[in-house]
Amino acid sequence: MLRGGARRDQGVYAGPFGAGRTEDDPLDAAQERRVRAVLALGGVPQADLPDGVQQVRLRLLERAASGREAPRDVSAWAAVVASNLAMDWHRAKRRQERLGERLAALREPAHPSGEETSLLSLAVAQSLDELPDTQRQVLVLRFFADLPVRGIAEELGIPEGTVKSRLHTAVRALRARLHEDEHEHEDEGV
Repeated sequence: MLRGGARRDQGVYAGPFGAGRTEDDPLDAAQERRVRAVLALGGVPQADLPDGVQQVRLRLLERAASGREAPRDVSAWAAVVASNLAMDWHRAKRRQERLGERLAALREPAHPSGEETSLLSLAVAQSLDELPDTQRQVLVLRFFADLPVRGIAEELGIPEGTVKSRLHTAVRALRARLHEDEHEHEDEGV
């Protein structure tokens, strides 16, 4: 689904994204982990995460190559790009579903666990997947990428009030969905 192809050479890079990173890699290890997590929380399957990370790298490198100034906060910028990629992935998924392809099997864990934390993680992931793209995006950026409301608004080019409204609606919907799941499991004797 996601396409990319930035190469990772091992020379030291002293360009606009900082010294100490590899020559063609504007993301440090912590930023890469954050990008992977934002993609995963945005619903991108594990198999597509490396391509998503490469897309973020590529966009950072293209930005530098075009002569544009480096983002003020590379980590925040990369998280927003990852969130947008996750939204693009969902749009492509919906198009495929309309054509009859079912991608549900990609979302299921390879080794399901009976542990309560695994069930909760799966319930949260499924509930996130059911949110509209715009709500899921602000929720992931706020609570996982830990961006402030103002930062999300600036990065997405929307008013702070819109971010707050989307967050409120998304949290309420997520809470209601998780509460429904909890009662369903109680009724089933789980």
